[in-house]
Amino acid sequence: MHLKRIGIFGGTFDPFHLGHFLVARAAIEEANLERLFLVPAARSPFKPEGKSTDDSRRLKWLRLALQGETNCSVDTQELKRGGVSFAIDTVTAYHDAFPQAQLFYLIGADHVPTLYQWREASQLARLVTFLIVPRPGQQPTALKEPFLGQFLKGFPLGVSSSIIRDRIRRGFPISGLVHPKVEEDIVNCPISG
Repeated sequence: MHLKRIGIFGGTFDPFHLGHFLVARAAIEEANLERLFLVPAARSPFKPEGKSTDDSRRLKWLRLALQGETNCSVDTQELKRGGVSFAIDTVTAYHDAFPQAQLFYLIGADHVPTLYQWREASQLARLVTFLIVPRPGQQPTALKEPFLGQFLKGFPLGVSSSIIRDRIRRGFPISGLVHPKVEEDIVNCPISG
């Protein structure tokens, strides 16, 4: 596979929801990505004590929601590695696999101020261009050197996986917030947390 513009979208995806899907679509369109890889984290460094839904279940939701999306792929490398999932490990793997490609890494705008604290931040800055996802009601913080990137314009949506899990706990509907097949799977076998 010879790709020139590759996007990497990591997260717990617990569950994968419409906001994730719209962010993926905006990234593909605005950065002219040939392929976007969605990489579910084994354990997020931003939620070290957080317990996420079983890996196989999160993978199932991703695959259900991305059926028919020809420019999106699910990559399980972080789940296979286990432990805390660091961006630099995943980005380095993509750089090694696609040395001629330009790599783009999606992050929420709330992570911009702390990028310099990420593991091997200067190496990460050399390897990727960041695609920054706006958060509704939040003023964007400009990227500082050595980081390069662009702010996505499309589809900011005030929904999160934690909001969806809370709605499930409270018995509220999640229709329209997740792919219908993901909703069906959750209704048939509810998640906890």
